[in-house]
Amino acid sequence: MTSGKCKVCGKPLSTDEIGIYKKMINRGADECMCIECLSREISVPVSALRERIEYFRRMGCTLFL
Repeated sequence: MTSGKCKVCGKPLSTDEIGIYKKMINRGADECMCIECLSREISVPVSALRERIEYFRRMGCTLFL
């Protein structure tokens, strides 16, 4: 990962934001979006993305340890 900041708004990214971007958009991404920008980009509510993060974490996905 080349940057720890959102490629759209510049906000610092959490590990969960990086993980959900890689899981849903591009596993090999060098740049990611914060959860708010990702939500707008794919037209999915932030709350649904947060639920998905928790689901993947419970399933043992290594992007969300």
